[in-house]
Amino acid sequence: MNARLSLPAPAKLNRMLHIVGRRADGYHELQTLFQFLDHSDTLHFTTREDGAIQLHPAVAGVDHEANLIVRAARLLQHESGTSLGADIHLEKRLPLGGGLGGGSSDAATTLLALDRLWSLSLGLPRLAELGLSLGADVPVFVHGRSAWAEGIGERLTPVTLETPWFVVLHPGVEVSTPAVFGHPELTRNTPPISMARALRGEAEQGRVWRNDCEAAVKRLSPKIAQALDWLSAFGPAMLTGTGSCLFCPLTSEQQADRILHRVDSHWHAFKARGCNTSPLHDALDIHDEMSLMS
Repeated sequence: MNARLSLPAPAKLNRMLHIVGRRADGYHELQTLFQFLDHSDTLHFTTREDGAIQLHPAVAGVDHEANLIVRAARLLQHESGTSLGADIHLEKRLPLGGGLGGGSSDAATTLLALDRLWSLSLGLPRLAELGLSLGADVPVFVHGRSAWAEGIGERLTPVTLETPWFVVLHPGVEVSTPAVFGHPELTRNTPPISMARALRGEAEQGRVWRNDCEAAVKRLSPKIAQALDWLSAFGPAMLTGTGSCLFCPLTSEQQADRILHRVDSHWHAFKARGCNTSPLHDALDIHDEMSLMS
């Protein structure tokens, strides 16, 4: 009987994002704080004996072999030499191109799930190393802790952040990450700060947490600028990643509910609680405990 496993692939927020330089290879040097949300895609895995990797349903506009889920599974097959494969069913809740890390999170969940189903036991450091070859955000999802990140986002230090409620708003448009990083108004020389200073909510010139991509994104998309202005009326709203999702930290679930009732029908929004431990790792802990008991 083929083994099965269902796991979440949670969203992340960049609670702050500073661009502190640009490397010779064109990548930007970042400082950011990653925090997870209890709002996720869900992936269902079933082992196959024939080595095939099948993803259901197909993601519109994305070739099967180019999908990060499939690439993660193929990479794990190549690394381990296993003859096993998998049927993978994706329940997609996180918006594509929203800056919530959905593709990277799906890839990380795939690595962790198949490492267990295929009995590989590669360990988190190796899985994170493999994940980095798929994308800079994959390692933080593999490790599953809120983190201070530097480099291109791969140098991680676990941190503990407050866990407020959030309203996350998607304005119904996408923005190109290459267009953001290539925009002439993008700040690329924010002075680096210490992790301790960042955790105090301080930034250059004493301002609170911010996203250096925000000005460029607002120029590229007036609709995002309009949505950000609207959400900012309720609190310190901010862009996550390179967009296009926006978020606002709140004091209570009731406050989030009141805002959701006022969201424009052209926008998609949801509420979620911040997490310091990824819901993926919580689910894996439960799975491992049940496995030991069975």
